[in-house]
Amino acid sequence: MMARSHQPASSLSIHSQAKMASFASSPSPAMGKLAAAAPEGATDTESSPVDAPSDESLKDFISSLPSREGWPKPLIQYKGYLFKPRMLEGVLRTRRAFLPRADDVVLATQPKCGTTWLKALAFTVATRSRDGLGADHPLLTCYPHHLVPYIEIPGAAGSHVVDLGALPSPRLLATHMPMSLLPPETRSLCCRVVYLCRDPKDTLVSRLHFENKLAARRGGAGPSMDDAFDMFCEGFSPYGPFWDHCLEYWEESLGRPDTILFLKYEEIKLDPARVVRRLASFLGVPLTEQEESSGVADKVARMCSFETLAGLQVNQVGGVSHGNRVHFDNSVFYRKGEVGDWVNHMSREMGEKLDRIVQQKLHGSGLVF
Repeated sequence: MMARSHQPASSLSIHSQAKMASFASSPSPAMGKLAAAAPEGATDTESSPVDAPSDESLKDFISSLPSREGWPKPLIQYKGYLFKPRMLEGVLRTRRAFLPRADDVVLATQPKCGTTWLKALAFTVATRSRDGLGADHPLLTCYPHHLVPYIEIPGAAGSHVVDLGALPSPRLLATHMPMSLLPPETRSLCCRVVYLCRDPKDTLVSRLHFENKLAARRGGAGPSMDDAFDMFCEGFSPYGPFWDHCLEYWEESLGRPDTILFLKYEEIKLDPARVVRRLASFLGVPLTEQEESSGVADKVARMCSFETLAGLQVNQVGGVSHGNRVHFDNSVFYRKGEVGDWVNHMSREMGEKLDRIVQQKLHGSGLVF
């Protein structure tokens, strides 16, 4: 087992149930037509029902919003983005009740952009002085989604709902929410955010495989590649439009680089040790000279690699639940993890078309894929 690094003992703590990461804080200077028009009182510009007294009124509000079929579950339009009904419930509850803290770190992604990988990396980097990198590391026996809970999907952290308010500070949390829908205190308190995006072509392929697996479990079928491609190009996909989600975090990262770290899936694949160092610095626990000389960055990268994570027993058995209604096997979150796998699932012409659309949507922003 590797010797543990020597950092301040006060920098880390752990929550006994959620095994939540706590770490040292340092000061941180187009879419397709919808099935129905938005009814009066439920427009995109209206505020969310933060004072809704019950879940039933929340469901009524959601049912009043425009929706469209196409994916296995209908998508609901809210403030320019599209959500599955239960995911939108979580978003609205978060906007109503979640209380950010100034020392929170939020890992933000669109689904299928490397969320599990980012959780593993950030957790391992943040807790290395406590847990070391040996055979008893929590990542080797606990699923990443159990270690880093979502703020809007409370049931995804295991067999019980994690009380985020009871977790010790500083908290390591995750979200799929767009930047504009996060509680405003996340920005005003300068909470640190790590955003990970991915080539949209690979994102679409991963999304389609995921949706088809879920549909098959229900005895149904997901959309074809052609249909999924057309919808994605319209901006019609869960948590989409894809480009708007990326652009919000990108623009925030340009204005607030000390509190928003913008990463790409492809750069982690290219040089994971470099990203480990960037994460450590951003999280306020930079690698020491001793850690650099002992190759800690490479060891973290290997422990959190797709090959290591996918091969662990904990990631092949068991699963996570969303609100005790939808259960996902842990293994469904591991497919290939390859860059450029889209060429095996869509034509070159389709890839070029999607590239042109994304380039047009991001034109002038400086963000490119």
